[in-house]
Amino acid sequence: MTVEIGQDLLLILVAALALAGLLAGLLAGLLGVGGGIVVVPVLYHLFTFLDLDPAVRMHLAVGTSLVTIIPTSLRSLRAHRARAAFDPGIFFAWAPGLMLGAIAGAVTATMADFRVLVGVFGAVALLVALQMGLGTHELRVADRPPGRVATGLLAAMTGVLSAMMGIGGGTLAVPLMTLFGVPILRAVGTSSGLGVVIALPAATGFVIGGWGAAGLPPWSLGYVSLPGVLLIVPTTLLAVPLGVRLAHGLSQRALRRAFALFLALTSARMLTDALGAGS
Repeated sequence: MTVEIGQDLLLILVAALALAGLLAGLLAGLLGVGGGIVVVPVLYHLFTFLDLDPAVRMHLAVGTSLVTIIPTSLRSLRAHRARAAFDPGIFFAWAPGLMLGAIAGAVTATMADFRVLVGVFGAVALLVALQMGLGTHELRVADRPPGRVATGLLAAMTGVLSAMMGIGGGTLAVPLMTLFGVPILRAVGTSSGLGVVIALPAATGFVIGGWGAAGLPPWSLGYVSLPGVLLIVPTTLLAVPLGVRLAHGLSQRALRRAFALFLALTSARMLTDALGAGS
């Protein structure tokens, strides 16, 4: 790192990471999105501010986010199961494809140029923003989940993109499940458990793929920042139960649209970076 971190700056960075953890946990419980959709852009911008090597900024943000998703997903799953919102049948239908996709996505991501990861995140985040801002959970293409092969393909695609983006899969899985007639609360509750299926193999891939990479900051395990994990996870775990309570007690339209605006702005910045203006 080429930026000298004084006491005031250190406090700001700690507060920013803690706030990111709170938002990630809230959204993990509220919308079933795993939190990574918030953590990745926050880490990316912090690493940019710290002037880390552009070649490792996004890889480090994605890898760190994936590790934080593991405890967040388990915490969210436990809370949703307590409210009978978890569907084991859907979970086990999605899990194999998600795991294989996550492995493939992690291998691809660790070998890809950072602009590819930034571009993938920006493009998918923009699509999710449009779906959240303009879409509706009442939209259906079928009244029941697709067959085994189609489910496996959807799960594998979700796993690949989630691993490359550093997200838990709910951002993509929840809209896909609702398209096939799964009630929104059941989709959110079930997808909360899918995060660990993606994050565990994908995070392992980012540790192995980034081992010994040049330009990494101190206390990194491959493409995983240990200080980032230690600062984000505790506040995330505190916020997950609140998000679950809100999911079962509040209308989510305004929250979804506000989050869609955040995603759209984040997407615009990341797509600009992917085209080279931010490097």
